Amino acid sequence: MSRITDFYRISPPAPGREMDDDARSKYYRRLRLQAFVAATLGYSLYYVCRTSLNVMKKPILDSGSLDASQLGVIGSALLFAYAVGKFVNGFIADYCNIKRFMATGLIVSAAANALMGLLGLAHSVVPTAVIFAAFAVMWGLNGWAQSMGAPPAIISLSRWYPLRERGTYYGFFSASHNLGEFFSFLFVGSIVTFAGWQAGFFGSALAGAIGVVIVLCWLHDTPESKGLPPVEALAHEKPAPGADKSVREIQKQVLRTPAVWVLAAASAFMYISRYAINGWGVLFLQEAKGFSDVEAISVVSINALLGILGTVLSGWFSDKLFKGDRKIPALLFGILNSVALALFLYGGNAMWVNVLSMVLFGIAIGVLICFLGGLMAVDIVPRKATGAALGVVGIASYIAAGIQDVASGWLIDSHITVATDGAKHYDFGPVALFWIAASVISFLLPLMNRKQKTEA
Repeated sequence: MSRITDFYRISPPAPGREMDDDARSKYYRRLRLQAFVAATLGYSLYYVCRTSLNVMKKPILDSGSLDASQLGVIGSALLFAYAVGKFVNGFIADYCNIKRFMATGLIVSAAANALMGLLGLAHSVVPTAVIFAAFAVMWGLNGWAQSMGAPPAIISLSRWYPLRERGTYYGFFSASHNLGEFFSFLFVGSIVTFAGWQAGFFGSALAGAIGVVIVLCWLHDTPESKGLPPVEALAHEKPAPGADKSVREIQKQVLRTPAVWVLAAASAFMYISRYAINGWGVLFLQEAKGFSDVEAISVVSINALLGILGTVLSGWFSDKLFKGDRKIPALLFGILNSVALALFLYGGNAMWVNVLSMVLFGIAIGVLICFLGGLMAVDIVPRKATGAALGVVGIASYIAAGIQDVASGWLIDSHITVATDGAKHYDFGPVALFWIAASVISFLLPLMNRKQKTEA
């Protein structure tokens, strides 16, 4: 046990390098860029391993292997495991070697996807109940492994980037969510279309393996582990209040901060609307609007692609235009999120309307993932407790997302009518109201924190 603990322990400082100030600055900037690229690409490939099931729901339903309620339970297994894991691993990651920690999670996630592909190949000879139970267990394991991705990736930004640039780079990093979803819809979706849903799991496992290599090659633990001073010294920052406290003390302080919990609740409701579209949007377009598999996947994938624009710009314009204050842009894009969701659900069958709704939804949700999903909480806690703040937000967000998956699956199944010819007709009205209400609550809650100031 001690060997495992030692393996994952944060790296000790390396001997200082003999170099002048200019050489040290270039060395530091090169290493932090590598860390940023590794965290962003690595986490985007984490996302491929997480969202692969979303593009397979229709083929799995058509194969008769599982029904919508079972898929909802399987999806929620990942989200509930992820919720608890993100809380636990967020606190643990503050103490860890982030390279080893992040790579381990992605190895397990890729393996879980590959095993589900193998299970899928046997679906014709294995009872449905066995397939359902095995998928739920493996997808739950994948959820825990997935929770080892975001904390070390974002901690790397805190360890390598000064406060004045943190919002900008956090925004760029947050594009990894949307980039990963886009890769999943495009790459895994293409594999599923041409080779079947079982092959989709193998494709996502391959993407995860590529991510492991990127993380191991480019992600660096701390500046001190590379013979550099800490980022506070490199950026000439003033010591933050309470900087001399231990990590444990600061983490306890985070748990006692009401503003962090308010943001966690806001993020939770935002994640209901986010995962509603990511998890059920393709099925909605196929069954409610008559879109083909390719059309439905293509339309929903637009929100993932446009989300990149939202996240990339969010941190930059909040740093530059609002001097690091995220409250006003969070409100504006929260309203846009609700408008876009309503347009998608009630705007009719015209292709241009659905495309427009996903453009607006993608931009809005991209900004909100950045702000409500982490940055606003990170802003109000000391740097040493970055992982703890993310853990609090993460457990609330993904418990809500898991509840959404179960509730949405039940609401969809409960409002299916079967015609005399055996054709199924879906009524998405009740579940649509559930999704809209959550999106509205998500932009109202942060107003409670309007007087909260940035901590460090």
